[in-house]
Amino acid sequence: MINWFVHLNYSMQALIATLFTYLVTMLGASIVLLFKKINKNFMDAMLGFAAGIMIAASFFSLISPAITMSLNLHLTSWIVLTVGFMGGGSLLFIGDKLFEKISKKNKKDNNKFKRCLMLMFSITLHNIPEGMAIGVAFGSLAYGLDGATLTSACMLALGIGIQNFPEGTAISVPLRREGFSRKKAFFFGQISGIVEPISGVIGAILVMKARYLLPYLLAFAAGAMIYVVVEELIPESQTNKRKEIMALFTLIGFTIMMILDVSLG
Repeated sequence: MINWFVHLNYSMQALIATLFTYLVTMLGASIVLLFKKINKNFMDAMLGFAAGIMIAASFFSLISPAITMSLNLHLTSWIVLTVGFMGGGSLLFIGDKLFEKISKKNKKDNNKFKRCLMLMFSITLHNIPEGMAIGVAFGSLAYGLDGATLTSACMLALGIGIQNFPEGTAISVPLRREGFSRKKAFFFGQISGIVEPISGVIGAILVMKARYLLPYLLAFAAGAMIYVVVEELIPESQTNKRKEIMALFTLIGFTIMMILDVSLG
């Protein structure tokens, strides 16, 4: 099995590695299938938990690697971060305003749909540069780039895959809270990860060009995620009477994602 994988071309290796990360996202999203009805307090806690996951992922999975990558590519890191981060947040801000103008449904359904759409969009954006990062890691093997080894590429895919489990949950559980059926919440939770195999193959094929694009994409995804957390997730979780408990779950979500990111590199 290992010999078969080693002898595949780099784009196929990237595809298999990112399919693994997608399957872990699917596994995380499947949590909603285990419960027929979920208590509102638990839903609010999971909303705060999702916010913590996204805040941690924004820094440890996106901003920090963007800084390192910018320096390695001899780019001005603060310019890359500013352009990418503000670009991601501004895109969701503009989309938010456009949505309010063109929508004609009642306000309650409006807010529910907007919140779900923003959550899915932000985490999907987060998965695109992650998939490209895996693709670049495998694609680098074909170019003999410094530090590029099959082991390091596989470990990167393993680390991102494990991180994807709570991210799948971070989408499906809040969607279930908003009234989506278990099957629909699972479907939209897992579909956010499907972009990783696609972007992984693209990253492997366009490895040299993608390396310069990746820092911007990482910062862009971070900006989008932070916008959603501040504008939707935390305010919504704080509608619960036990605000201090919801805040604690945000800290727990941040801590778990931080441990995964730091320990798995």
